Amino acid sequence: MEPAMQRKMLTIVMGLASLLIAHVNGETSLPFDHQKLTSDGHYLDQMQKMQAFKHSLLTRRQLATPPTISSSPAPAPQPPGSRPSVYEVTTYGADPTGKLDSTEALLRALTDAFNGPSEGFLMKGIKNLGGAHINLQGGNYLISKPLRLPAAGAGNLKISGGTLTASDDFPTEGYLIDLSASSSSSSSYNYEYITMKDLMLDCNFRGGGISVINSLRTSIDNCYISHFSTEGILVQNGHETYIRNSFLGQHITAGGDPGERNFSGTAINLMGNDNAVTDVVIFSAAIGVMVSGQANTLSGVHCYNKATGFGGTGIYLKLPSLTQTRIVNCYLDYTGIVAEDPMQLTISSSFFLGDAFILLKSINGLAEGINIVDNMFAGSDKGIEIVQLDQSKGPFKKIDQVVVDRNNVKGMNLKATVARGSVKGNGTSWTVDFSPVLLFPNLINHVQYSLSSGGATFPRHALRNVSGNRVVIESDIAVPASVFVMVDQGSAS
Repeated sequence: MEPAMQRKMLTIVMGLASLLIAHVNGETSLPFDHQKLTSDGHYLDQMQKMQAFKHSLLTRRQLATPPTISSSPAPAPQPPGSRPSVYEVTTYGADPTGKLDSTEALLRALTDAFNGPSEGFLMKGIKNLGGAHINLQGGNYLISKPLRLPAAGAGNLKISGGTLTASDDFPTEGYLIDLSASSSSSSSYNYEYITMKDLMLDCNFRGGGISVINSLRTSIDNCYISHFSTEGILVQNGHETYIRNSFLGQHITAGGDPGERNFSGTAINLMGNDNAVTDVVIFSAAIGVMVSGQANTLSGVHCYNKATGFGGTGIYLKLPSLTQTRIVNCYLDYTGIVAEDPMQLTISSSFFLGDAFILLKSINGLAEGINIVDNMFAGSDKGIEIVQLDQSKGPFKKIDQVVVDRNNVKGMNLKATVARGSVKGNGTSWTVDFSPVLLFPNLINHVQYSLSSGGATFPRHALRNVSGNRVVIESDIAVPASVFVMVDQGSAS
């Protein structure tokens, strides 16, 4: 189209636009005859014709004008190393069939990940690997020595998606994945934010599964660890290792194994602080969870590793006077809990099956800040007590703020630190024996009682004795009476 014609059409369009604007702005002040035309429909017909003509002109102009290119800049390309790198182990020569030794190939992948792109730091001295991913690609890899990370001072790395199997010559003191540093760094921790996810580790009865040494914020998620001879998972020093949604067992069984008496090893050994074990099943080992660090949490843990009757322990708290452990919503299945000199220990909302019980073990004679409440115990009517004391190394001497109460029991003997009882009689003395129920022998710190008598006389009465966990109430005259007593061993203050 010629430029002169384009200018002419543009002038017509602008004029029509001005007319429309003037019409809209003056709509309420139209003369009477214009309003009449509008009501008659002639004015509306004229406007619709002009709008159709305007639309045709604009359409022709758009067809004649080449499309404009947006002035907004295109997205800038990602700089190298800004995305997480994926290291597929088969590209390093690892054999996913498990027939050939893949140790060196896997170690090369780890080394490349540690030497790959990084940006910034996590904790001081720990470089951020940006989410580097060692992808096992769903293979089964035979290894003859531990996969030890090549250097300390790195984090934000994931190892996932496959099976590692120890060879017949794997070192018996080693761990398939070893987060102990082969070299030091300026950080106070070896590693931070290392994730091990969707792994099956077969230790082949040689050594352990995963070792986490002096590391921070480590995640072990959805792992199946079997055939260990030492520990399935060892956590030492550092803190905030989270173990969740995982399965551990020295022998692959679902209970009732004929070799259960010979189970050995420890499924999880927590030798550090501030860790959590949640939604974990431990189906065979001598000890399910060993805890020797402070402020750890166990929740949703199902232990049916080695029965107490065969010498096994579900959860062993081996940190006298520094317990600070919370065990909630767990399932102790024919295997119980042992706590040495417990201090600030909570065991609640858990289920103990098959005569499983809680053992408080005196080392230095301390039992302080203990809450064993709201649990369920089910046994076989053998007279097993739900909470027991081991005072073979000396009696508990300092007992304070201990509450064992509100537990429900079937087929086992109830033990508590709070008890209630009553007795009726006609005389001057009433005795309520709490020794079958109270946990600590010869210890009653508080007594509340009431004496109700229907006789004509009004006796004077008093608490006379609490030795041997027997409460004795006496009156000055003989009367028929009912005595109600509540006792508490929990607090010495």
